[in-house]
Amino acid sequence: MATLCRPAIAVPEHVITLDETLDLARTLHADHPQLGLALRLIENTGVRTRHLVQPIERTLTHPGFTARNEVYEREAKLRVPEVVERALGHAELAARDIDLIVYVSCTGFMMPSMTAWLINTLGFRSDTRQVPIAQLGCAAGGAAVNRAHDFCRAYPGANVLIVACEFCSLCYQPTDLGVGSLLSNGLFGDAVAAVVMRGHGGHGVQIERNGSHLVPDTENWISYGVRDTGFHFQLDKRVPGTMEMLAPALRGLAGEHGWDVSALGFYIVHAGGPRILDDLCRLLDLEPATFRYSRATLTERGNIASAVVFDALARLFADGGVPEGTSGLIAGFGPGITAEVSLGSWVGVPAEPPRPRRPRTISTSDIALVHPSAPHRFPAGTTITE
Repeated sequence: MATLCRPAIAVPEHVITLDETLDLARTLHADHPQLGLALRLIENTGVRTRHLVQPIERTLTHPGFTARNEVYEREAKLRVPEVVERALGHAELAARDIDLIVYVSCTGFMMPSMTAWLINTLGFRSDTRQVPIAQLGCAAGGAAVNRAHDFCRAYPGANVLIVACEFCSLCYQPTDLGVGSLLSNGLFGDAVAAVVMRGHGGHGVQIERNGSHLVPDTENWISYGVRDTGFHFQLDKRVPGTMEMLAPALRGLAGEHGWDVSALGFYIVHAGGPRILDDLCRLLDLEPATFRYSRATLTERGNIASAVVFDALARLFADGGVPEGTSGLIAGFGPGITAEVSLGSWVGVPAEPPRPRRPRTISTSDIALVHPSAPHRFPAGTTITE
């Protein structure tokens, strides 16, 4: 079975804190009739810091969609290669070992896709297959894992590189003044992630099953309005309650695999906001600490869209992982409303076989070995095996 290895994560150098976000909202929207509500909603997200691909002064300007997309392409090409190299290193593979690249992003557009640029630039084989995913939003991280798993099942032994590049700050629209838009301005952050799924070998989550679930008639709950000024994020007030509809799907998929979704050893889920995690605790009868990695991502980096599940998974690795064979779940949620879910078990680092002992020749004239009884001497040239 294919194994999802340790992810590599990078966040931009420009940081904005919660206090700075609230101060900006008060300054920019002083006359907004629902400013108080927006400020409370932003505070309740639990987000304390976010990373931005540009300084906040530049983020708040809107030079037009063309200029913003140029920033997206430039920054992606600047930041993605280093993350890819680290992910390959974690998987102990080289670029030429990769058979498929899945690239997910909903915050900028390139054609040819970033996958073509990566193949030409970083030494991937020219027959490397490409799957760009641009319209699944925050669910795309989970979808990428699932499509990688499908590929590895179809082509046993194949290796897949997944890249998630999300510059959510490039979607800021100064004229969008609805409460949902103001909330989003204080929720989303920027990040780049990469991870390898190995067809054989590797250390991490060995994927055993995957599945998708679409909640009917919720297409307009999370969406983009695509206009001359770019992507306008649209969020329905019913979105925070979607776990009522998705939790049964998680339970059902686990049940089909013979697992109890409330009795797994680790949970890596998309943290769109604290309500998502709180509802999952309640609906699946789980302790709040169950989602500590997703909560840490939300607190320290905000909602980084498709990269959330990889950032949370990286935190599990950094924490030492879980015991061998521990079962768990990875899930991304996003537009549709869509859930993309994987089930798998933890595979630890295999123990290194003992190294054969080599005889060592001692070239001194003789060596005295002191024993409790008396000293012993060995002639020069005696070989001692360690």
